[in-house]
Amino acid sequence: VQLQASGGGLVQPGGSLRLSCAASGSIFNILGWYRQAPGKQRELVASITRSGNTKYDDSVKGRFTISRDNTKNTVYLQMNNLKQEDTAVYYCNVVTMYGAPYWGQGTQVTVSS
Repeated sequence: VQLQASGGGLVQPGGSLRLSCAASGSIFNILGWYRQAPGKQRELVASITRSGNTKYDDSVKGRFTISRDNTKNTVYLQMNNLKQEDTAVYYCNVVTMYGAPYWGQGTQVTVSS
């Protein structure tokens, strides 16, 4: 399984970014994004099942939208109205149809004026 994440960067508060993660090498059930801020544990941001069921952390509801393209095995995270507390390294996470989890390389998101 290979994961290729992209889309992080520096943005001002209130700005937007879109993260992408392309997966290959298996059939994927759950695709998601986690984040880890300095000194904090890694936490789930959002996830989406193959059938389109989504889950969000309360802190991002209404601001972030997760979506997937099953034909491309790609998951997207549209992040709007970004806040300084969203600053973290974001990790793509996938779970195959056989229940095996895989992590992508992290991508830094920095929200700062």
